[in-house]
Amino acid sequence: MASHRAPQSRFGFTVSRKVGGAVVRNRVRRRLREIVRVHRAQFPAGQCFVIVARPEAAEADFDTLKGDLLAVAEQAKQGRK
Repeated sequence: MASHRAPQSRFGFTVSRKVGGAVVRNRVRRRLREIVRVHRAQFPAGQCFVIVARPEAAEADFDTLKGDLLAVAEQAKQGRK
């Protein structure tokens, strides 16, 4: 029996030591995961995304991270790189 569900997008998160110590890296990773969890429908279905946090992400507040990530989602929907 074949499944007729739409393919889900997959997400990977990379936060290197350049971003900060373990506490900072984990905070950034948690924030990014939460943004993706809440706004998953805004990303194109069936795609694989690798989100690489830059050192600036350590100083950014949640709303800034959300705005940047959703802007990338919009670009992905329009087929831009």
